[in-house]
Amino acid sequence: MQKEPMLKVTFDRLSTELEQLKTVERAKIAKVIDTARELGDLKENAEYHAAKDKQGLMEARILDLTDLVGRAQVIDPSTLPHERVSFGSTVELVDQEDDSEVTYTLVGTQESNPDKGLISIGSPMARALLGKEEGDEVEIVLPSGKKTFDVEAIYYKEIEL
Repeated sequence: MQKEPMLKVTFDRLSTELEQLKTVERAKIAKVIDTARELGDLKENAEYHAAKDKQGLMEARILDLTDLVGRAQVIDPSTLPHERVSFGSTVELVDQEDDSEVTYTLVGTQESNPDKGLISIGSPMARALLGKEEGDEVEIVLPSGKKTFDVEAIYYKEIEL
């Protein structure tokens, strides 16, 4: 079973969602299904079919969340050294071709948000960066082709999801 690294805030959010689905939402959907069932002919009962569909989606989400929470490895990146790139590291890279700079922070898959510079630790780019030190060169294959970056800086900063 592969561990799923994540921040405590993400673990808490997922756990709360799971508990809400199991205790509150399940009961609500069961009540809707019972009410729809009382309306008679189930073949042409749109409310019943919609509620059953919703129930199926909710049960699938409960299974996903149960799996995620069960595999969670809660990591506090503020306690890690960050001399080398690791979970929670913010990395400043300089493109060797055009000297442009990019900054990424390595987070869990549930926290990933490329628009905010948060990349999943399981992504090809993050895997290429793991273990690198300041001054290292890293070659990354991107959709646009192969690029070479210099690792300019590695540090920890508060992660805003």
